Amino acid sequence: MSTVLYELSDHVATLTLNRPQSLNALNLAMIDDLRQTSARAAFDPAVRAVVLRGAGDHFMAGGDLKWFRDQLALSPQERQLRFEEMIAAVHASILNLKGMGKPAIAAVHGAVAGFGMSLMMACDLVVAADNAYFTLAYSNIALSPDGGATWSLPRQVGLKQAMEIALLGDRFDAARALDLGLVNRVVQLSQLPVETQALAQRLAAGPAAALARTKALLNQSLAASLETQLHAEQRAFAACGADPDFKEGLAAFFERRQASYDRG
Repeated sequence: MSTVLYELSDHVATLTLNRPQSLNALNLAMIDDLRQTSARAAFDPAVRAVVLRGAGDHFMAGGDLKWFRDQLALSPQERQLRFEEMIAAVHASILNLKGMGKPAIAAVHGAVAGFGMSLMMACDLVVAADNAYFTLAYSNIALSPDGGATWSLPRQVGLKQAMEIALLGDRFDAARALDLGLVNRVVQLSQLPVETQALAQRLAAGPAAALARTKALLNQSLAASLETQLHAEQRAFAACGADPDFKEGLAAFFERRQASYDRG
């Protein structure tokens, strides 16, 4: 059975981490399955929004520590090479999520630890259940973060808070994650699927090209000068203005109705 399930329904691709007996801990099979499913969602034109969630009682408890323990049989040099190869494969999924021209939503509950936090932060929006708890955790086993955590975390919470989360590895709850800006909404656990699906459907029904350009603009903004960003906005705005969705959006506004964008 696949360690990441893929389902497409009404233009929403749902990727489900599927090792519930291991708290969805990341192993080699899941690394490959996550890379493949995230790429599939990224390049399928029928997909207009993506949901990433975990099966069972948790989102993801980080990397599979049993696999890490097995690597201790290798020499330090062999272990370093093995880890470099493994992390390169892990990072492919992060690039897929960040680079896809469609919004990605993480629906998190239970444990959100280690790479689980990295994966969550790579998504554009996060809906958290009230039972979710978070820890970057790497420092607790003498590792440094991966999955883009050191890129995402200071951008989302500020450098001082990022230092505390990463260096101490402490656990914090969903309310704290909301205060920090790591999640967008906190809902009751029973409402997590409903709230996430409603948000995904809202995005999937929106103007796909405009949302893709908006995501790209925001992602590049913190590394761009104001002049560079203004030019990028100019190009994106003009391209949106030439898109059929703009005509429909404007017509819907003046006709006081809900816009209906072509979903193929």
